[in-house]
Amino acid sequence: MRIDSLQLFQFRNYKDVQIQFNPEIIVLHGTNGAGKTNILESIYVGTIGKSHRTNDTSDMLMFNAEEAGIVVKFEKKDTPQKVNIKLFRQGAKDIRLNDTKISQKELIGTLNTVIFCPEDLQLIKGTPSGRRRFLDMEISQTSATYYHQLMQYNRLLQQRNAVLKEYRGKNNIRGKQNIPLEEWDLQLADMASFIVKKRLESLKKINLLIDLMNRKLTGGLENLTIGYEQPYMDNGSLEYTKEGFYERIKAALPQDRHRLSTSVGPHRDDLRFFSDAMDLKKFGSQGQQRTAVLSLKLSELEFIKSEVGEYPVLLLDDVLSELDESRRVNLLQFIHKRIQTFITTTDIHDFKDLKSVQFISCEGGNVQYGQP
Repeated sequence: MRIDSLQLFQFRNYKDVQIQFNPEIIVLHGTNGAGKTNILESIYVGTIGKSHRTNDTSDMLMFNAEEAGIVVKFEKKDTPQKVNIKLFRQGAKDIRLNDTKISQKELIGTLNTVIFCPEDLQLIKGTPSGRRRFLDMEISQTSATYYHQLMQYNRLLQQRNAVLKEYRGKNNIRGKQNIPLEEWDLQLADMASFIVKKRLESLKKINLLIDLMNRKLTGGLENLTIGYEQPYMDNGSLEYTKEGFYERIKAALPQDRHRLSTSVGPHRDDLRFFSDAMDLKKFGSQGQQRTAVLSLKLSELEFIKSEVGEYPVLLLDDVLSELDESRRVNLLQFIHKRIQTFITTTDIHDFKDLKSVQFISCEGGNVQYGQP
């Protein structure tokens, strides 16, 4: 998979720009605030229909503009494709694939990308929601059914929580009033089972890949595995059956009524990273944690390839400056001549000796080809 060109109209600081890309490594360089990340962001919007930086569409529009446009031309399995996205300050996005209008959920899996930005280095130390989002997006790019079920599950979850809030403090003569949750609970249990089974199935494959990557990066010295954890389960066992989820959701109702939120389900689950038996979040050094995240990103590339038949495009947003020299070298060696990669940087020193590199300078909403 490779991106041939990108056209931006009133997107962030780009009024009207068209950029042609070569098939291998593209280095976007310039000072901080020049608009390098905006180019990666626009490609990512072409992947899933929304930004990795903001939930507010209007943030992506040029100041005072009412709409913005992104056109990504790419090749998937040697077939030319075109994604055209219009963003509006008011109203829904307009997404077209090869000039045919599609929904956001239909877009996912069309243009496969993996993005790696400095915040990802906090994945192991960060919040459970960040780790869930990582896993969900990885699976969603290879399974439209998973993404659809996940969206439905989140909608149902919001509805159930709204009902819990609606019945807050309502009592009848015998105590707390019954809440009509049966229909929500059955549907939630069904979707929870599907989501967790798919996550566990995907994690099996990712674990094989991540351990291989980590051994490459550490010279065979350290292994790495990802564990799946459910805080509402005892003794480290896992719930993945529809019947089991339904019973647990029902049993947790008193607690849910008190907290006004649903305490059982995949929206509460978490991932843990282990080197041998050591929990990297609690005991891993910063170097070990960074190597683990890098292994995770490389395994993500391999996972998508194993599921869809070709490597995705890799987007590296100012992340090389956060890695030490040996990790930088390992990363560049891995992607070289295999994966089309977009890299943003303020310093092009690391890339001057690499072959097949396209340099693009970003400054004030304009781009120029070539080294400075």
